[in-house]
Amino acid sequence: MTTTHPKLRVPDRPGTRPGTGASLFWTVRRRDNLVGYLLIAPQLVGSVLFVLLPLGLVVWYSLHEWNVLAGTFEFVGGENYDRLVTDANVREVLGATALFSVGLVVLNLALALLLAVLLNQRLRGTVFFRTVFFSPVVVSLVAWTIVWQFLLQDDGGLNGVLAAAGVEGPNWLRGEGTAMLSVIIVQVLKNVGLNMVLFLAALQGVPAQLYEAAELDGAGARTRFLRITVPLISPTILLTSIITVVGSLQVFAQIAVLTQGGPGVSTTVLVYYLYQQAFQFHHFGYGATLSVLLFAIVALLTIVQWRMRRRWVFNET
Repeated sequence: MTTTHPKLRVPDRPGTRPGTGASLFWTVRRRDNLVGYLLIAPQLVGSVLFVLLPLGLVVWYSLHEWNVLAGTFEFVGGENYDRLVTDANVREVLGATALFSVGLVVLNLALALLLAVLLNQRLRGTVFFRTVFFSPVVVSLVAWTIVWQFLLQDDGGLNGVLAAAGVEGPNWLRGEGTAMLSVIIVQVLKNVGLNMVLFLAALQGVPAQLYEAAELDGAGARTRFLRITVPLISPTILLTSIITVVGSLQVFAQIAVLTQGGPGVSTTVLVYYLYQQAFQFHHFGYGATLSVLLFAIVALLTIVQWRMRRRWVFNET
């Protein structure tokens, strides 16, 4: 008696249509990858067109001397970088930039955290004051600066108030010791509300049980703030510090409207000096070189802050 065996079926190879052995190009994995690439394509295209390409062009222009009025575009190699090293104004400009950035970051973060702590209390009127402090953030930067220009003039509103109290106010925007301070305060008042809101959100995320337990253990308000509040909101402190530092290095409109870099070069920050060289003196190649310097400074400070986060940001490894 003979028995018949069922026909043995060869298993399908990966990437083939079941039962046919034909190649199947659009596998599930490839389809998923394609969807992922399509989703990130707009961001990648935008980054290439508006970040990487302009950055590459700036480096290329820094190696040339471009005279728009004469219509010349000549390769000069590293001459613009040699000029950057020997430019007598660069040291003063970098000093003014550092002074502005340090003053802005310290005052902005300290005032924003103080306001956030005060407005995080369960008191009447906190919603009103939150709106008051945040409202300058949504006001036009140029309009805000022009208003303060009138207030800080020699015969402006601020000196008028001081004169009514019997005090003679200085020429805030033309004095060597007051011009930079005036610009810093105007910028702090403009943007402190943004950091205040970020700190408020972080404070409201701190568990109340931790404060209650610390209070039962006899910890005072200062100890609770330093040992509980600061560590738990340290990621937000890192975020706001990076945003504020980068923003302080890119300030332009305030300087252009309030002081035009004066008196002398005491308020001439790097961005405004870049503008002067490129668009007032038509040294576009040298202006591009200053742009490269600005990019290097911003990138370096951001990397340093990001690397230092492991030392003081809570729960970072």
